[in-house]
Amino acid sequence: MLVDSHCHLDRVDLTPYHGDFAGLIEASRDAGVAHMLCVSIDLESYPAMLALVEDYPEVSVSVGVHPNDFDRREPGIDELVALARHPKNVAIGETGLDYFHGKGDLEWQRERFRTHIRAARQADKPLIIHTRDAREDTIAIMREETARDVGGVMHCFTETWEMAKAALDLGFYISFSGIVTFKNAAALRDVAAQVPDERILIETDSPYLAPVPFRGKPNEPRYVGKVAETVAAVRGVSAEAIAQQSRANFFRLFSAAAG
Repeated sequence: MLVDSHCHLDRVDLTPYHGDFAGLIEASRDAGVAHMLCVSIDLESYPAMLALVEDYPEVSVSVGVHPNDFDRREPGIDELVALARHPKNVAIGETGLDYFHGKGDLEWQRERFRTHIRAARQADKPLIIHTRDAREDTIAIMREETARDVGGVMHCFTETWEMAKAALDLGFYISFSGIVTFKNAAALRDVAAQVPDERILIETDSPYLAPVPFRGKPNEPRYVGKVAETVAAVRGVSAEAIAQQSRANFFRLFSAAAG
């Protein structure tokens, strides 16, 4: 059985399921997906996201504000901590730094990132970290704010082995998305081959970044097996071994998801 460690179920197109969210969940189950983590990107849509998945025990949630959401109200530590008390909540995020999409003075991004780390420490919940073109600042802030105290995951990892090693040294897990299946992602596959067994996760980031052979189409949790297959191939093990290892890693990191 598989775990999709990062998806945005409230943003998946339900047209193939005639608008029925239960159909999406059933298709995921049929594909062997035993659990999904539905990740927040802003506080405005968080209540509706939570309500959507409330009745599904195989779905956990996180709470946070994405670094690219520059026009949203800023989250406060107390608010994040309060929202994280919900029994379905297992993490703070996604949060982090994105200098690829960010423009101008990005001090607000760095301050938002610090707020999330402080909230995670107070709530005693792991972090879900997004980072793009911000390697040095991401690791520096993680160190300065002692993110090691709660740990977490570098989601949809696309950076270098050096950055992966720095995150691993801070106690973080590394998660690979459909990007690892792309033809031009040889360097990323090299990273996937090196991450220790006990620190590897897989995800879809649905509805984005569908893996080969579905690239360019809307992504869904049921495609996470394709990520497992590619990661398994570069590590010289079976896809079932990756499914089993990543599932165990997920429930170790997000222990609240295990109930």
